[in-house]
Amino acid sequence: MKKPHLHIAIPAIDELKYLPATLEDISKQKFSGAFTVYVCVNQPDEWWDDPEKVEVCHHNQQLIAYLKDYSDFPITILDFSTKGKGWKGKKHGVGWARKALFDHILQIADSDDVIVSLDADTHIQKLYFYSLFERYTSTSVSVISNPYFHHLAEDDRANRAILRYELYMRSYAINMYLIDSPFNFTAIGSAISMRVSALRKIGGITPMKSGEDFYLLQKFRKMGPVSNQNEVIVYPAARFSSRVYFGTGPAMIKGDQGDWSSYPIYHYSLFEEIKRCYAQIETLYHSDISNPFIDFLKEQYQEVDLWGPLRKNSKTLGQFTKAFHEKADGLRILQYLKATNQLLNHDDLNSLKENYTHFFQSAPPPFLKNINSFDELSTTELDRLRDKLFEKETYFRFSENI
Repeated sequence: MKKPHLHIAIPAIDELKYLPATLEDISKQKFSGAFTVYVCVNQPDEWWDDPEKVEVCHHNQQLIAYLKDYSDFPITILDFSTKGKGWKGKKHGVGWARKALFDHILQIADSDDVIVSLDADTHIQKLYFYSLFERYTSTSVSVISNPYFHHLAEDDRANRAILRYELYMRSYAINMYLIDSPFNFTAIGSAISMRVSALRKIGGITPMKSGEDFYLLQKFRKMGPVSNQNEVIVYPAARFSSRVYFGTGPAMIKGDQGDWSSYPIYHYSLFEEIKRCYAQIETLYHSDISNPFIDFLKEQYQEVDLWGPLRKNSKTLGQFTKAFHEKADGLRILQYLKATNQLLNHDDLNSLKENYTHFFQSAPPPFLKNINSFDELSTTELDRLRDKLFEKETYFRFSENI
C-alpha cells in the first residue's frame, strides 16, 4: 500500500518576518515520509497602485525571492502577488489563498494523500507531521481539527487579548461538547488537516475573505465525523493582525480596544436550550413542536413547513436526525446564540463564572469571586483560567470515539 504524501499548505501575505520560523519548524520535523510545502504569496492586485498598500506588495516580492532561494527543502510558490497576478475584484483574502493552495494540490495529489493547513506564523512541534501520518494511516479518520494553544510572549497587551479570546473559544467548545453537538469542532485554519479524498468529496473549499476554516469544517461534518484528537498540539501566533477580516487577529485588536461584543462568553443555559431541543428530535420526527431553538430556525429559514419535507425524505429516525442537524448546523447554532445572548441579563464575566461552576461542578477560583471586570484580573490569573479550560476541552477531545 502506498504511503500518503503530506501536502503542507501555507497562505502568506507580508509574512517575511514570521514565515522563516515556521519553515524552520518544518525543517526540524522528525518525519521520514514524503512531504511538499506550498506557499501562496498573495494580495489584491490593486494594492500596487495604492500608496498605503504598495509596501505590502514589495514585501511580498521580497518573500518570493526568499522562498526561491530557500534550500532546506523544496517549496512550491503560488504567486498571487506579482503585478498582474494578484487578486482581482472581490476575490481576495485568506479564503481565496487557501482555495488556490487546495485546488493546486487536488490537481496533483493521490486520494490517500493528506493536506495539512498551516499559517505563516504557526509553530509546530517536531512530531507534528509524524502524528498526523500515524492518525491517517492507522485509523479511518478523514479530517482532524487539531488541538491548539497560543504561547504567551513579551507583549502583555497581546497576551491579555489572546487569553480573553481563548476563554471565549474554549468556553464555547466545552459547551458544545456538553450538549453533544455534532458541530463541536474549533475552527483554527492553521490546525486543520484532511484526506485529499475527503476534500474532493465535498467539492473543495468555499472561498471567503475570512471564516473559510469554519465553513470548511462544517461541510466536512455534514459529510461525516470530524476528529478533534491528536497528541501533538499546534501553536498559532498570538499577535495583533488585520490580515483577515475576522478571527484571532481582528478579535485581539477589537478586544484590546475594549470591544468584545463579537466574541461574547455565551452562558451555558443557551446551550442547554439546544440540548433540550436535541432530546425532542424523535418527537419532531412525528409531529411539529415548538421551542425557542425550533422557532428560531423557522424564522431563519422563513419556511412554514420546515420539517415536513425532511420527514417525507427520511425513512428512519436516524435519517431524519441527520437531516435535522444539516438544518440546525453550526452556523445556525452560532446565530441562535448571538440572538438570544442579548436577551440574557449576563455580562461576559458573570457568564464565565457560572460556566466555570457548570463545567467543573465546583466554585470558581477565589480570584474570580469579588471582581466586576476582566480588567481586574492579572495576566497570570487569565492564564490560569485559560489553562483550566484547555484541560477540560482536552478531556472532551480525547473522550471521542473517532
